[in-house]
Amino acid sequence: MLNIVLFGPPGAGKGTQSACLIDSYNLVHLSTGDIFRSNMKEGTELGTLARSYIDKGALVPDEVTISMLEAEVNGNPDAKGFIFDGFPRTTAQAEALDLFLKSKGIEITAMLALEVEEQELISRLLERGKSSGRADDQNRDVIKNRIQVYETETAILKDYYTAQNKFVGVEGVGSIESITQRLCKEIDALV
Repeated sequence: MLNIVLFGPPGAGKGTQSACLIDSYNLVHLSTGDIFRSNMKEGTELGTLARSYIDKGALVPDEVTISMLEAEVNGNPDAKGFIFDGFPRTTAQAEALDLFLKSKGIEITAMLALEVEEQELISRLLERGKSSGRADDQNRDVIKNRIQVYETETAILKDYYTAQNKFVGVEGVGSIESITQRLCKEIDALV
């Protein structure tokens, strides 16, 4: 089973590349943002709990996020594998994910990290802000803060997966197709 953590800073192209990899490898895309929205829209118990935190501007606790992911994995018993997009974001989340997957007899195959310079990220996000209307993609200071938060709080996961010999850095600059080819080359070398 192929289980990929697709990783990178805001604007690196995770969403775009996830779509390409899902098609190429017949994987189930698990985006925490999508899972939160779906559970809240459906009014599930976990969705209601998540909303109680989000409405206060607080982070959803790891236990709630993990429970939602577990439900998604368990709801796809015939999956050939998963792409985890936006999760894990902390070492505690990575450890919890490893424990859960181990209980299912599977594990993370690799963390594929899209590596993009900050100026390119800022340019991409400002451009996305024009077309998407997302307020967080229209302000250079907000974008720089998001990148800084990623660098200080999330990028440390590189060490976690490097220690497991599962970290693979992939150049995230170029055409969508060329980046996809680089990712596929790394995946094909793993399987």
